[in-house]
Amino acid sequence: MHLRTLALASAALGLLACAHKAPAPAHSSTPRAVRLLVDTPPQETLTFEKIREDVEVDTDEGERTPRVVTYAETPVLRLEGQRARLYGDAKATLGFSVDNFILLEVLDPKGQVKRRGVVGFTENVHMGQELVDNVGSRAFSFEPGEVDITELLPESDPFQLRATVLDSWGVGRVTDVYIVFSAPQSRPVDDLRGE
Repeated sequence: MHLRTLALASAALGLLACAHKAPAPAHSSTPRAVRLLVDTPPQETLTFEKIREDVEVDTDEGERTPRVVTYAETPVLRLEGQRARLYGDAKATLGFSVDNFILLEVLDPKGQVKRRGVVGFTENVHMGQELVDNVGSRAFSFEPGEVDITELLPESDPFQLRATVLDSWGVGRVTDVYIVFSAPQSRPVDDLRGE
């Protein structure tokens, strides 16, 4: 009986030795939402007192130096292999709108601006000699997740995101805006490969 127990124990150890853990994914699969901007109701542009003097907008109407509607800064974040898209709610079900545009500035942990982009309805935006890239379509309203800002953010380094809503004419406003970090979508398989 001792030999039989020894054989069963040996077989069990063999099975355990063959078992292995699946490697941990390179990115987090759990979506996380960070509020970027709080809803700011429409207001006449001229009622906004603060001006963003380092920004110049190519425009035929209104002021070339836009007024600040509102602004906010995130805590320190990491991309963690996820996609970063903009939504109007934390559940990633609503779109958002802005009049005129959001200036996104990516900061390193020391507060230095590393990259910039604009989202919204605007002509060219200049900061000194830099022409700021437009992220997404030129529009006032955006569908849920339509604006993907992943390429603007550092792949592995920590960062903060500063968002400034700017307006140069008429009425300035913004709805709630959230950054939702989620797992990258898998690409569809091309069944015609090799043909």
